[in-house]
Amino acid sequence: MSILVTGASGHLGRHVVDSLLARGVAPADIVAGVFTAEKGAPLRELGVTVVPLDVNDPATVTAALAGVSRVLLISGPDVANRVDGHRTVIEAAAAAGVELLVYTSVARATSFAWPLGESHRITEEIIAASGVPAVVLRNNWYHENQTQDVLGAAESGVIAAATGDARVASASRRDYAEAAAAVLTEEGHTGRIYELGGDAAWTYDELAATAGEILGREVRFAAQTPAERTATLEGFGLPADVAAFVASIDEGIAGGVLAESDGTLSRLIGRPTTPLVDTLRAEVAAARA
Repeated sequence: MSILVTGASGHLGRHVVDSLLARGVAPADIVAGVFTAEKGAPLRELGVTVVPLDVNDPATVTAALAGVSRVLLISGPDVANRVDGHRTVIEAAAAAGVELLVYTSVARATSFAWPLGESHRITEEIIAASGVPAVVLRNNWYHENQTQDVLGAAESGVIAAATGDARVASASRRDYAEAAAAVLTEEGHTGRIYELGGDAAWTYDELAATAGEILGREVRFAAQTPAERTATLEGFGLPADVAAFVASIDEGIAGGVLAESDGTLSRLIGRPTTPLVDTLRAEVAAARA
């Protein structure tokens, strides 16, 4: 069984490669798709097969799929233009006759309308229409997404957002990576759509308290309106369209899109999910090192 991981040198992709190795997959059976050769160097040191893969270059996708039986399609970082690249991988996987395609989607991709989820909704539709045997992993928020909030609070003592009192059932990237590795290496998951989230959902007041614990100072949550959030982000130098998009994510969180978790993630990985404070403490320490 040969497994292709797209975006293998990225934050999530590297954790997936490590998780596959930990589950006993031979390095030669892991194909790491990377955008540039330089990013593949650490993976080559592990004995993993490294191939160039640009989802916007169909020739590299076809070449990367040669001899591959299972594929993890990690959603691309370019939110505005990711669908075409996803379609390229899905269609190539169908043509290659892969036995399983696993896709990292987002929470409630087809049942909650928000800008962050739109490309995932469309990608899920493309997968369904392709006929490729598939598993969809609807990942909730990553703990690591809050690292900059905590680092910023070291100076300001404030974490600001337009999220209200909504809860976020986040987990660490490593948690989600282990779930992907489990689905890629085990039988019985084909056709499933998994909503994945952390065991303990938190509010932004609780995030501020966690930041205070890590930083050793008082941190408070400042609730904003979407308009205030957009203005604040523009004040930090973000272009207006980017600021509006980030504020729309806050609105989705306020609407409860990330609030739910039923324990599926911890069941897949066979352990409790990583506490928020543990991940953020490590992230802050790494950023300060």
